Amino acid sequence: MLTRRSMMLASIAAGVTMNSKTASAKAAQPATPVNFEIPAGACDCHTHIHGDPEKFPFFAGRVYTPELASPEEMSALHKALNIERVVIVTPSVYGPDNSSTLYGMMARGASARGVAVIDDKTPETDLDTMQKRGFRGIRLNLATGGVNDPTVGRPRFSAAVERVKARGWHVQLFTSLSMISAIKDLVAASPVPVVFDHFGGAQAALGVGQPGFADLVELVKSGKAYVKISGAYRASKLGPDYADAAPLAQALIAANADRIVWGTDWPHPDSVTPADRKVTDVTPLFQIDDGRLLNQLPVWAPAAAIRKKILVDNPMRLYGFS
Repeated sequence: MLTRRSMMLASIAAGVTMNSKTASAKAAQPATPVNFEIPAGACDCHTHIHGDPEKFPFFAGRVYTPELASPEEMSALHKALNIERVVIVTPSVYGPDNSSTLYGMMARGASARGVAVIDDKTPETDLDTMQKRGFRGIRLNLATGGVNDPTVGRPRFSAAVERVKARGWHVQLFTSLSMISAIKDLVAASPVPVVFDHFGGAQAALGVGQPGFADLVELVKSGKAYVKISGAYRASKLGPDYADAAPLAQALIAANADRIVWGTDWPHPDSVTPADRKVTDVTPLFQIDDGRLLNQLPVWAPAAAIRKKILVDNPMRLYGFS
């Protein structure tokens, strides 16, 4: 939820600065130049900000602790990629506290939108404030921490829809294909847009015939769900180009190009704490070349008109950019 800390952020909206702790952040920057024309108004639809923990404390119930990633680093990333707009998503490490996300949004101004994490204690007044500040959806995380039981996922999804339907927000899910299959009837009947992160949890090595992928494609084809073709390195182990993710992306785009958006997943957090480490130990960020990642988009979508839908038109509609 928005906290009293977030109410203080207005004083720094005009000029976000890094302190000595933030300066040690190690978030990746593109090493490869973009090799195709990026249309005006392009949007990176999946990023996170990891602020100074003295100002933005991590959630006690988190399952990992990431390195820091600042708004300045994010701006440098998008300058290198020729990306104008951004969607900042509250990661699980903050629980229902969206202050760090708001911090990043304020640094970017009108070119940013946010996706919040809330719980049943988040009051409607906080949602009112979030809407005014550019939040346009809530994220339901059914992946990090291992929520795989449909008897848990179904009521959580239904409760999320109820919280946002009067506002016209969307519900974003980080989950698995098996969970998508288990809730597909609820998604098909949802009165609000539904957005699946990171290829819907599909694994590139298993191909387009893997269990549950057909259900995801069906929801996209019918217009009942959006999918972020984001974080290809989460679906594929064949870096740095993640070639085996191409059939997944191509199948989703072919199903309905009007329901596909793209994102980096910057700063690429590793959400798995090694067995010999404590949750409070810092887990290094993945070092992903986002230039090379973005250069896969013409492979997945050769037509410039389709890429414009994915990078510009669909984000404008989903997130309310003008």
